[in-house]
Order: sequence, then structure tokens, then C-alpha cells
Amino acid sequence: MARVLSPWPIFAATLLLVLASIKSSTASRTARPGCRDTCGNLTIPYPFGIGPGCYYRRQGFHVSCEDDGRAFILLHSRKGRLQVYSISLLSGQVRLSTLISYKCYYGKDNTTDGLTTSIHASEFFTISSKDNELTAIGCNTLALLRDYKRNKARTGCFSVCPEERRSVHPSDDAKCSGMGCCQTAIAPNLTSFNITFDESYRDSEVSGFNPCSYAFVAEQNWFRFQASYLEHEHSELTDKYRHGVPAVFDWVAGNQSCDEAAKNRSSYACTSNNSQCVNSPNATGYLCDCAHGFQGNPYLEDGCQGLIAASAGSGLLFSVLGVATITNKLKQRRTNNLRRKIFKRNHGLLLQQLISSNRGIADTLKIFSLEELEEATNKFDQNRILGSGGHGTVYKGILSDQSVVAIKKSKIVVQKEIDEFINEVIILSQTNHRNVVKLFGCCLETEVPLLVYEFISNGTLAYHLHGQSENALPWKERLRIALETARAIAYLHNAASILVPQNILLTDALIAKVSDFGASRSTSIDDTGILTAVQGTHGYLDPEYFYTSRLTEKSDVYSFGVILAELLTRVTPIFSPHPSEVTSLASQFSSLMRENRLWDILDPQIVEEGGPEDIEVVARLAQACLSLKGEERPTMRQVETTLEDVQASKVHPTPRIKSQNVLAYESYSGINGSEGTRLYSLEKEFIKSSEFP
Repeated sequence: MARVLSPWPIFAATLLLVLASIKSSTASRTARPGCRDTCGNLTIPYPFGIGPGCYYRRQGFHVSCEDDGRAFILLHSRKGRLQVYSISLLSGQVRLSTLISYKCYYGKDNTTDGLTTSIHASEFFTISSKDNELTAIGCNTLALLRDYKRNKARTGCFSVCPEERRSVHPSDDAKCSGMGCCQTAIAPNLTSFNITFDESYRDSEVSGFNPCSYAFVAEQNWFRFQASYLEHEHSELTDKYRHGVPAVFDWVAGNQSCDEAAKNRSSYACTSNNSQCVNSPNATGYLCDCAHGFQGNPYLEDGCQGLIAASAGSGLLFSVLGVATITNKLKQRRTNNLRRKIFKRNHGLLLQQLISSNRGIADTLKIFSLEELEEATNKFDQNRILGSGGHGTVYKGILSDQSVVAIKKSKIVVQKEIDEFINEVIILSQTNHRNVVKLFGCCLETEVPLLVYEFISNGTLAYHLHGQSENALPWKERLRIALETARAIAYLHNAASILVPQNILLTDALIAKVSDFGASRSTSIDDTGILTAVQGTHGYLDPEYFYTSRLTEKSDVYSFGVILAELLTRVTPIFSPHPSEVTSLASQFSSLMRENRLWDILDPQIVEEGGPEDIEVVARLAQACLSLKGEERPTMRQVETTLEDVQASKVHPTPRIKSQNVLAYESYSGINGSEGTRLYSLEKEFIKSSEFP
């Protein structure tokens, strides 16, 4: 019996032939032959180019492509690079990054220099006066945009705060009306500029509430003001946009008119036979365009191709693609229906209703679509992974407005957690603390909701203590990180968390940011009977959990005690002092404290840099936090106060200090010998029953 051939191979072969024929007749190049035309997801059309011989020989057209897919150009031969977000041949514009200027004031004669943004461009680039605006943020802040070449102010913006500073509150977010934030148009024809501040309007009362002033040039309607920017040091705003803010620059192929440029054919940029010269509407100079009836790149030889060839096979192509189009539409419809179903099950409709009825929530929380986050992470590319563990995987994402975020894909959770998820998301989105990672929003179109956080640039505390970090943290920084972490935990009042150094992120300025709390944690019970949340936290888990199966506020204190011990010793929470023995830092540290042998385990760098009294106080605090009974541990507020005293050098040793013995700190119950033995036994029991990766 003759076999019936499937029509799909014939369909596929026909489709390939049609596409090949159309491609060969209509394809237009964007880069010079043999040159790269992309960097990451960015198309690089000539006259811009990557590598020697691939770009127009004018300053500012050479693009450097980094391994992470980011592109940069150097607008001036002696100044810094700017990141490229997009390039348009048609409009003659390029979107680039510009840094935020800031200046901080801490009272009279105690002003930090901050950062002054300066842009120096070649004669072929000007900052677009139609598409950008100057934004200033601060109380009694006068920001000036100056022509760098002439050292002359070209425009300025003045923002004030009311006498009752509480009048600037979250409901004013997104508004730049002069109250805490102002915006104004910029002067035309600027190729080089800097942004400065007039300090004469600042006073000590304003500085106490709003220590820093900010200003930047950015694309119109891009920036969303948040009242919280006024109340923090520069790290919150400048960390969020540490790579810069997007600004639009007009570029030209030459700074002559079309008539003048055409006289010198050797430097004339419109090289395609079917190209034409156009005087730039936005800057002094000319651009090139394809003549009517042609399309492509007018800056390349034969870069402008006719449109006739493109229509020759269009009828056949549409016929062949008809079946495939219908199939794809049906598939897309099924996908969309599934996403809507999951969105509804994850209480997305409830969250939408809450956002629409509450302006405060709407300004701090966004519901992202899965498509947005897939685009931001290049479809969750493995190269975008920042870290992974027992809770899930965190990806680096770049949103459409070029802001960098961290996107967390958690592991499977139970429905009970989903039911509580919306409340936690709303609460966390309005959390406003310098040392807590900001939650920007979530995606509810996946089985397990995705969370979108601010991106913190400098890795985790665990990396700086135990990883490949070249520079060890000095004692002063360790003490400050401990204090900032304590402040964050005390602020959160989170009664069901396990604090680990992997969840303490550090900015470039080593500011601590606590993450992985509340809705970001998975707390479902698996087949072993152990909370999913406690897996991967060996050495940090409150021993009381083995009796109660509950995590409390004092569980945070225990975990923090382990971290204090790590900061003092640079020893991992689970380690092997001998090849045949595995023990925990908590038990070892407590044992040495009881034996007055603290100095046997201290990091030598700490011994060299820290004062003995301060070290002893912090060590005694760690010992108190590691008490077996939660009721005998200090509160996080007590921990915070103690560390503040140490940092301010307010702690004075008592006569009970003997040589290198630890301070007998009166605020907390001590750890007696039997309790320490029991603590060691519990830890040992847990270690033996655990599987290590």
C-alpha cells in the first residue's frame, strides 16, 4: 500500500525557498561587511560600529561592546564612556546614560563634595533640548545646568520643602511640581555641560531632614519622583540608577549644511546611490536618508534597497504562512488563557483592585507581565543568574526604562502561602528603610509569583567574608554592617525568618541591605517534615525550632548572633576543625567564650584593627544572641542599641574584664555551662542528620 506523504515537509521546504528568495532580494545591511551589527540586544547601525574600520571616522561613533552585552561610546577623546540604550538612523538620535549629580550637607562647614556630572561631546553630538529635561530633587535645592565650555549657567531649577516637612509625603510621589522635586526644559545646542548646586540656600534644619541634593538631565517623562528620596543619604537614589539615567542626544553625520557637505565627496556621508541628504531638524549639521521608494542604511554603499522586490513574493509568502499564522494564534490564545487563569488564582484581580483604590500603593507597587520580565532577563537566561539556593533563583533584569532590577523565581509553595501573598506584597512594597531591599512589584502570571526588587551591586556579605573577594572587610565596616543589619531586622519585626549572610547585600559603598524576607520566603513543609525555608541554612537555625517547629522574633536574634560571630572570625557557620569532625561556629564560639579563649578564634585582622574593649562587647553580644533559650536572648532593639554604643565609642569596660576575657555584659542573661553543652549537642545532632550539598 502506497504511503501517504505528510504535507508538512513540503510546506516547510516551500517556506524556506520563499524566505530565502525574498531575503536575498530585499535584505539590507546595517553594518559594514565583516563587522558586527549587534551588541547584546542592541542593533549597531553604521555610521556607528564595533571595531577598527567598522565606524564613521568621527569622535563618538566608535562603540565598545562588553561581555555582558552592554554597549558604550566615548563622546569625547578624554572623558568617560556613556552606555548606549538605542540608536536611530531615521531621527538622528541616540539614547545614552548620564550620571546623577549629588551633594550632601551635614551642617555648616561639613559639606561632602558629592559628584558633579559633566558631559563632554564632540561637535557631532548635542543634548536634545526637545526630548530631555533637567530634574532637581531636594529641599532648598538650586541646581544649575552650565555650559561647560563657556562656564555659564544656561538653565536652573529650584525645589523647596514646606516648613512642615511632613507635607511632602508618599502621596506626592511621581510629581515634580517644585515641592521636593522640580523639572525644567534645557537650553538648546549644548554639546558639553555640567550640573552644579548653589549652596547658599541650604541650612542646618533642612540638612537634618534632607541631607542630599540631586540633579540630572534625563529623557522627558521618564523619572518618577518618590518622597522617600528626600529622607535618605545619596545611596538610595544613586544606587538605584548607578549606571546612569537615559538621556537623548541628537547626532549628525557632519556639521555642515547639505549643500556644503555635498561639495566634498571624500567626507560626504551619504554614500548609497539611492540616498539623499537631509538637514537635521534638531542640530546644526546634516543626516542621510534613503530616497523615496527605497529603504535601508543610506550611509553604506548600496545600503538603500528598492521596495519592488519585497512585494514580488509577498502574495505567495502570505499564502504559505497562512496556516502557520493560524496555528500560532491558537497557541498564543491558549497561553494567554492559561496566564489569565493563573493570574486570577494568584489573587491578581484583588491586587489590581487594591492598587486602583489606593494611590499610595499604586505609586510604590507595579504588577509586571511575564512578557516584561522575560524580556528583562532575556527569557531567564542562565547568564543573568545572580544567585540561587534553597528558596529559588535570582536573575538580573533590565527593564524597558533601562533600570536594573533583581527578579526572584521562588520554588514551589503551597496554596496557603499564595493566599497570604498579596497582603505581604502590599506591606513590603511600602517598606521604606535605608537598609532593606526595596520591593518594586510582582508578576502573578506564573504558578509561583515572581518578585521584582531593587538591584544591589556589590554582592553578599557571605561573598565578602568567605568568597573570592580580594579585599577583606575592615573592622570599622564590619561593625557598621552589623549595626545596619540589626536596624533593618528591628524595623521589619519579621517573626518567621532565618537571617543568613547570603541575604545581606552590600552596595558599592558597603551599605547593608537585608533581602529575602516576608513574601520572598518559601515556608512550605516538604516530605522530610522540615520547613523548606530552613533548608540551606545549616548553622543559622534557632535550636528551639527542633522543639517547637516555629520560628519567632528571637529566632532572628539567634541567626544574627551567628552572623556576628562570622564577622568577628571569618569562619563559616559549619566547618571542619579536623578532617574527621564537623562542627558549628555557634557551638565553637560559645565554647571558647566560656573558656575565656575568644582570641583563639578571632580573625587576625580584627585583632589588629579593633579596640579590645569594642571587640569584647560585640563578642559578648554575639554570645547572648546564641543563648539556647529564646527568652534569654536580647531583643533586636537591644542589639541595635548596643552596636550603636560601640560604634559611637560609648562602651566602657567594667572592672570584671580580665586580660583577654570577654565583658560580662549585664543586659543579658549569661550562658551557663550546661546550657552551652546542650547547645552543642543540638547543633551536632542537626549536623549529623543533615545532607550537605
